[in-house]
This record gives sequence, structure tokens and C-alpha cells, in this order.
Amino acid sequence: MKNNELALVSLNSFARRGKLVEKYLQEELKSKANFLTNITQVRFSNGEAKIRIDETMRGKDVYILADVGNYNVKYNMFGTDNRMSPDDHFQDIKRAIGALLGRARRLTVIMPLLYCSRQHRRFGRESLDCAMALQELVAMGVDAIVTFDAHDPNVVNSIPLVSFDNVLPTYPILKKFIEIEKGNIDKDNMLIVSPDSGAMGRAVYYANMLGLNVGMVYKRRDHTVIVNGSNPIVEHSYTGPNVKGKSVVIVDDMIATGGSMLEVAVELKNRGAKEINIISSFAFFNDGTEAFDKLHKEGVIKAVYSTNLSYIGQHVRNAEWFVEVDLTKFIALIITTLHNNESISPLLDSQKRISELLEEFRGKK
Repeated sequence: MKNNELALVSLNSFARRGKLVEKYLQEELKSKANFLTNITQVRFSNGEAKIRIDETMRGKDVYILADVGNYNVKYNMFGTDNRMSPDDHFQDIKRAIGALLGRARRLTVIMPLLYCSRQHRRFGRESLDCAMALQELVAMGVDAIVTFDAHDPNVVNSIPLVSFDNVLPTYPILKKFIEIEKGNIDKDNMLIVSPDSGAMGRAVYYANMLGLNVGMVYKRRDHTVIVNGSNPIVEHSYTGPNVKGKSVVIVDDMIATGGSMLEVAVELKNRGAKEINIISSFAFFNDGTEAFDKLHKEGVIKAVYSTNLSYIGQHVRNAEWFVEVDLTKFIALIITTLHNNESISPLLDSQKRISELLEEFRGKK
């Protein structure tokens, strides 16, 4: 496809990063074209909204960029400022699709944080929000959906006939981790730990990438009680290689409040772990960062590595223990690859590049 057939619709939730994506696209495609589409997002005083596309999209390869986790976007409703919720952001994605009037040649939604991904399966009489949302997008004419590290990739089964790319940010995260840890990554000094059984597959993947052993912390929950939407944890039990004297890396897909993750860190520190790093694709810190600040000062956690795939507050960026991994250029590379009708599979295979990085830094040790 020609460069002038590529258009980005960057919603308010993705505005700053949208400009950076355009910049990287211009570099990748060696073009000075303006890919960002002029749009107007309107909020009425009663909370209703609309989106207007201010230029033609007929026959173009359109990519809608949205961050449904960006809680920093606000609107005024009846004289009160309201933060936009994931539901609000998802409605704006649908409004943007509606404003395109079905004129795009190909329509792709890039939603780095998958909407309602934590409500991916049903227990009893519950809504299946993630699956229903994906089916809504398909019904509206979306040709492809790109997301990162979905809480449960099996949600793709709800839309089996539409392209659904679940991209793992493993390589960019580990590249940053390896650059900081340098040559200290080996089985004698380091260990990967899964904070629960659900994250075990991810922990094994990271361990294989780095050539390390893996352990797991089992969480026993009280299923008779629900607190803030989940069953409280009553006990942690570790199984795996001895952590005494080793650097431990805890890996998971997201940090919500972080309470459970910190409990795991304390448990491992009490077992003699030398230092503890945390790797997570998404870091929300719903209850703030005070608990992380405290455990960092106490020497329990060394650092938290996470991406900017979803909004990160400045207070988090300023924390001395937080390491931000920028994925903006990677998103631009994915768009370039899809726009050129090429497979993104090579972008998903990180093993060779990670092995080369490890050899490089181990050689400098």
C-alpha cells in the first residue's frame, strides 16, 4: 500500500503517544506524510458524546489507537469533572468507527490494554464483557484487533474469523532488564518466580528466554468472601528452587493494587532472596505507590519494570524504583508491518534477539 493510504485515528486517550507513533512511522516509511487524522471529540454537558472525523477516510488503511486504561482523561458533566473509565474509552472507539461510515479499506483497532480483559470467563450468572466487546467491534466492521499481553489469550475464540494479534512485549522489557542487570543473569545467581498458578506459563517463558530456573508461589484464597471484586488471599506457599542468596524476578501481566505482588516479594525476602525485581506488562498502582516506596526503602524490592502501553502517572515515573519500557516505536513497527501486508510473526519471536543480547553482555562481564 502507498503511504498516503495510511491513516491514524488517535483518540484523546492516546493523544501524546499518537504523535510519537506518527513520528516513528515517518522514519520507518521514509515519508514526510502526516498520518494523524484530524478528529473532534465532543462532550455535552450531560455526559453524552460524539466524534467527528474531519477528513475523508475513503479507501484508506485506518488504525484506531486507544488506551482504555488512561484514567487521566477528564470531561465535565453537570459542572463536575469526571475521569474517563474504560467503558467511556471503549464507547469512543465505537464512536470513531461509526464516524468512519464504513469508508475505510481496512480497519484495525490497536488497543494495547485489552478492554475488560480481566472479565474473560464466566463463573455462574456473570457477564462476559471482553468477549462481548470484541464481538461488538467485529459487528461494526473491524477487520483486525491488536493488543498486548491479554490477560487470557483464549478470548480470541469469541471472534474466530477475525485477525486478533496478542503481542507479548517480552523482548523490549527483557532488553531493558538485560541492559541494567548486564552479565549477572545466570542460573547460579538468578531465578524467575510466578506469583500464582495463573502466571506460571509467562514465568516459564521468561525463564526459557533467560536460561533460568523457575519457581511458583501458590495463593490460597478465601472463596467465601469478596473484597474489592476478588477473594482475599489468606496464605502464600512457595515451591521451587531455593531462593536464598539469589536475585529473584517476579513476573506477571499486570499490577493492579500490587498488594498481592508485594506479599509475594516479602515472602521471598523472608526466605533469603538477595534482591527482588518485578516485571509486569501493565502497572496501574490503583492504590498508589506508597507500599512500593516503603518496601523499596526497606530493601525488599529493587525495581519494577513495566511498559507505557497504558497510561502511567508522573508520580510513578518519578519513583526511583520504577523502570519504564517504551513501546511506542514497537507499535509503529507493527503498524508499518501490517500496512505493508507483511507477517508480524518475526516481531513476536524474541528468543534469538534475547540470546544475542545475553551473549553480548555476558562477554563484557
